[in-house]
Amino acid sequence: MTNDKSIQLFEQAQKVIPGGVNSPVRAFKGVGGSPLFMNAAKGAYLFDEDGNKYIDYINSWGPMICGHSYEPVTEALRDQVTKALSFGAPTVLETEMATLINKMVPGIDMVRMVNSGTEACMSALRLARAVTGRNKLIKFEGCYHGHADSFLVSAGSGLATFNIQSVPGVTSAVAQDTLACPYNDIDAVRQLVEQHPDQVAAIIIEPVAGNMGCVPPAPGFLEALREICNVNGILLIFDEVMTGFRLAPGGAQEVYNINADILTFGKIIGGGLPVGAYAARAEIMQQVAPSGKVYQAGTLSGNPLAMRAGFALLSALDQDPGIYERINERTRYLHDGLATVFSGKGIPVAINRVGSMISVHFTDKPVVDFNSSAAADSKMFSQYFHHNLAMGVYLPPSAFETWFISDALTQDDLDSTLEAAQSFSPTK
Repeated sequence: MTNDKSIQLFEQAQKVIPGGVNSPVRAFKGVGGSPLFMNAAKGAYLFDEDGNKYIDYINSWGPMICGHSYEPVTEALRDQVTKALSFGAPTVLETEMATLINKMVPGIDMVRMVNSGTEACMSALRLARAVTGRNKLIKFEGCYHGHADSFLVSAGSGLATFNIQSVPGVTSAVAQDTLACPYNDIDAVRQLVEQHPDQVAAIIIEPVAGNMGCVPPAPGFLEALREICNVNGILLIFDEVMTGFRLAPGGAQEVYNINADILTFGKIIGGGLPVGAYAARAEIMQQVAPSGKVYQAGTLSGNPLAMRAGFALLSALDQDPGIYERINERTRYLHDGLATVFSGKGIPVAINRVGSMISVHFTDKPVVDFNSSAAADSKMFSQYFHHNLAMGVYLPPSAFETWFISDALTQDDLDSTLEAAQSFSPTK
């Protein structure tokens, strides 16, 4: 398997794009080597510019839950593209999409469409500050909520991959309003709230962390957060950009039976197209302009292509809830198989899994937060990544990223992935 064309394309890209990529983790800095340039995708597979085929465990970082080029989505796009790409005016598609999201997700009445998960989280925070009249935010170390200034304090994912501890351009005033504490540490949250009485507007969290690998909430952790917010007049924001419509039709809220005050969603509601949204009860969302004074706007918000694609995908998930049983079973099979393989080879590993999200950490200790994730053997992960690549298995190019399982994966794909693990021989 050669990657000569990708190497050449990366050299060309670096001359006109910072680092040669338009999102940092794509650069393979976390694993070394030159990134692959993709040309096409179908079902469970990616095809690069050199003609190589890979079993895909990224799935565009989550939204391709039914696989690439899923026919209901592509058919919806083919129909819409003949009508218009964008209007800058209201469409019935936006109402239909918001109605479907409200139907599937518990605890919300209204949805505002935006253009990315970053924009959704940024807008949710602004709304929380306006509703509460407070400024401070509590977030968790290793959780990534996009690249808005407030969220780049102690963030995970790409920042962790690049070991960026402070980001130039983020002012000290913004940093002072962002309070970070360890994931799964409820005592640390209580302490921060006590230290800043009547100052915290919101607590934002990935209900299942996906940007330090997959890290599930400890038993009782989310419930305790909900109680702290209730007692102290703080709004709880669930960042469901990854977990929304992936863990269940109603996302993490449905899985854990806990309602947040504000939710954010990402690319899955566009079938993989650029899109985001934030949602809440009517009394909160009515504060958003033009109903209220919290201003947020976007020329391409509610873009008809994204709305048609997202409506097709969410409708499929709504009409076939059995998909969650199928992908969860595939993920369990992969988890059990990898655990057996690594145990047999004497390689210490912690495998975390929630639904169809899974991650492999080369460590002999549980991974429950960012520090325990960062303590795992990143060099071994890099070797494992490149071994899989050579075997035709495409994993996330960072130890701090979650794998996403799709309904398009076959039993043979899963067994091939386990065979790749079986043939893995790390070097010191």
